[in-house]
Amino acid sequence: MGHDHSHGHNQNKKALLISFLFIFTFMIVEVIGGIVTNSLALLSDAGHMLSDAAAIGLSLAAFYIGEKASDKGKTYGYKRFEILAAFINGITLIFVSLYIFWEAYHRFIDTPMVSPGMIVIASIGLVVNIIVAWILMRGDTEHNLNVRSAFLHVLGDMLGSVGAIAAGLLIYFFNWNLADPIASVIVAILIVISGWRVTKDSVHILMEGSPANIDTDKVKMGMAEITGVIEVHDLHVWCITSEFTALSCHVVVEKEVDRDMILLKVSKFLEEEFDIHHSTIQVEGKSVTEGHHHICT
Repeated sequence: MGHDHSHGHNQNKKALLISFLFIFTFMIVEVIGGIVTNSLALLSDAGHMLSDAAAIGLSLAAFYIGEKASDKGKTYGYKRFEILAAFINGITLIFVSLYIFWEAYHRFIDTPMVSPGMIVIASIGLVVNIIVAWILMRGDTEHNLNVRSAFLHVLGDMLGSVGAIAAGLLIYFFNWNLADPIASVIVAILIVISGWRVTKDSVHILMEGSPANIDTDKVKMGMAEITGVIEVHDLHVWCITSEFTALSCHVVVEKEVDRDMILLKVSKFLEEEFDIHHSTIQVEGKSVTEGHHHICT
């Protein structure tokens, strides 16, 4: 498991680094293109690419900071920083989309002329985004919230390029300049949705919420079914980061049982059934539970 985790970790880091270099280089091209062709779709795309570069850079920094060893002040180390990075990325996505809405609103009122040359630049942008999305897909977008938030930035950007191309074609063939702000609005809606999701997921982890893939009732019932266990209380399951689940609980056992054996069985059950490798279990006799009425069950 440790080896597998560190392999995935390095793969995520590599994917983010390559993506960062791609995005940052192309963003500069797009800013120049947007100014030359006077296209909001291109400039908003470049702005979005800047937030992409920042998002990927932040995610990358989070991996390096997360690798710092734990110390007396931070007993879990700095792994939580990955979730903070995802949270900042989520909020950024929301603000980027609000800015695009605002700019588009002005362009609906006063529609400027846009050069169809934006099609060429937007097409190159689309190719760059597809490459970067593919690189990030090879990282762990399913389990690592940090990589997923960076991936969503790129995905939103990819849609931005598609929108810019569509707008460019409509302007070129039908002289329909309104297509530029309309494309921006559609993209902004999609960005705000994904931004909200990442923000919500990261807040859930920061609030010590139990992971979505773990049913605490099932955990409790499963432990209670182990021979020698009377009941389980004060059960808490939370995430340090999206890939590090922790659990703590009190297990009340029968008088005559081998407590070390119970502890081993419970730990094994948690690892095999729920992939929880960091558990703190207090094994106690019935007299302890009766002695003090526990506050939460």
